Amino acid sequence: MSVSRSRKITVMVVAAVLTVSTPFFWLLDNPDTGQLVAASVQGATGIAALVWALMQSSANPQPGVAVVDTGKAKATGGGQASTGVRHPQDAGSGPVQAERTGDATADGPDSSANTGIDFS
Repeated sequence: MSVSRSRKITVMVVAAVLTVSTPFFWLLDNPDTGQLVAASVQGATGIAALVWALMQSSANPQPGVAVVDTGKAKATGGGQASTGVRHPQDAGSGPVQAERTGDATADGPDSSANTGIDFS
């Protein structure tokens, strides 16, 4: 299971807040048994979440896209031609690479051509 970087940071921050805030519950008043148990559970939960977030591997990057030595492409009559990569912004965060792409031509209204990386 891969965890996104932002989710991992969020879990780590929440875990740190839970862990650090535990002694404050003990210092606010003379703790009774319930407060002591609740603060202990809170601290253990924070530590467990922190350990979990640290154990998640960042070594599994999202797969990337690469195109190399592509051929020719032609678009007419409103079509789209691409010898590179069409990669929408929300398609992930893996690497995108285009090398030695072929020729792309577009003829006619509303036609488009791309020989590199199109992030639209």
